[in-house]
Amino acid sequence: MKPTRVSTLVVVTVVCAVLGWLLLRALYAKLPPLPWTGVPALLIAALAEAWTGRDLKARITARRGSGQGTGRGLKPVAPLFVSRMVALAKATSLAAAIIAGSAAGFDVYLSGSLSASVPRQDALTAVITFAAAVVLACAALYLENCCRVPEDPGQDERGASATSR
Repeated sequence: MKPTRVSTLVVVTVVCAVLGWLLLRALYAKLPPLPWTGVPALLIAALAEAWTGRDLKARITARRGSGQGTGRGLKPVAPLFVSRMVALAKATSLAAAIIAGSAAGFDVYLSGSLSASVPRQDALTAVITFAAAVVLACAALYLENCCRVPEDPGQDERGASATSR
């Protein structure tokens, strides 16, 4: 699997913002007020992914450093678990980009009608949701990065000496 590129997430966000804006032009008057309850859920998911990434990075580094996987009392990481965390991180970053794009579409659509209280409240909720989705995308990218096995610094020297023989 290749690492998730930030440019891919930005493209997804922009496409979702445009689609959201187009959809809101036809449906906004029929929608209920935008709920704020998604923001805590996004932030809790971001915290969980960042914490998991931090833990995984420590466990992978300890395993590589000690050779036994018990360095500093940390349990070794099962490769299947790491691959599942990579899949989770990739899916979460894409979902966060979609949510951020939808929130951006709300903000762009509502930017012209901030004088009324309901659109102003929806715009504020959409801005906060956008920020929370960006935080979640960053946490997902961090988790994905933490799942990488660090390169062995001695591998280049051994590889060069083995090929020169």
